Amino acid sequence: MAKQLFPDGTEVADFYVRAIQSGPFVFVSGTTSLDSKGRVQGKGAAEQTTLTMRKIEAALKSAGARLADLSRTTIYVTDIRDMGAVSKALGKALKGSVVTSTLVAVSALAVPGLLVEIEATAFVER
Repeated sequence: MAKQLFPDGTEVADFYVRAIQSGPFVFVSGTTSLDSKGRVQGKGAAEQTTLTMRKIEAALKSAGARLADLSRTTIYVTDIRDMGAVSKALGKALKGSVVTSTLVAVSALAVPGLLVEIEATAFVER
């Protein structure tokens, strides 16, 4: 199966890319609100979710997909009490689309201050 890679400039290793398309699927790597210099953006979980979803939307667009094409998300939070705020921000970003989703509480993310990380899968018929 042919694969197309869609880097976004945040690659830290040769094997890593923001998004990859394999057949009708677009897989978006774990994405956070870090800016291009590695600084955390967004003070709370809701704001970080909004910023993260914008980055996921851009990754999908580079692969010819849209947020409406998402079929699954996996969301990692450092505080399970942020579930409501994250869900509300995700709902706004998805604008009525429905996806399967898993939310997992973790002890920490890669950079101190990150509260949310989201990975996503989209299905795009060509």
